[in-house]
Amino acid sequence: MTNEITEKLKQAANGLLMMSESEYPFAVFLWSKQAQEPLTNQKLLQLTGHPQDKSVEEVELDYLFRNCAVEKEWHDEIQKQNVQKFQSLVKTLKDNLMDIRVYRIGMINIDVYILGKTPSGDLAGVSTKVVET
Repeated sequence: MTNEITEKLKQAANGLLMMSESEYPFAVFLWSKQAQEPLTNQKLLQLTGHPQDKSVEEVELDYLFRNCAVEKEWHDEIQKQNVQKFQSLVKTLKDNLMDIRVYRIGMINIDVYILGKTPSGDLAGVSTKVVET
């Protein structure tokens, strides 16, 4: 079941780049049996291999994709196609994961983790980077 979810996420994220001052692809991750207890910032930093003193900020999923998943009048065809791909990624996340949370770790070079619970008690989602100076 969880393998199906990560496969769907891979397909939805394939070829997409997160837009910021740099563009980064999305990677799918799965943390087995990690959804049984609440996810603390400390546990998140441990799971992602970050030092415990890194800053962690939680944002809304729609806020994260506010510039990518909303079509604007001035978009060209390629940008419109990308908007549809981002909308598809958001839908895939919402259709397959419960209790979705978005975490930004660090400053300037920010690691972003979009994660939720699977029916089998795992944490799964996609990660990317954004650069904000």
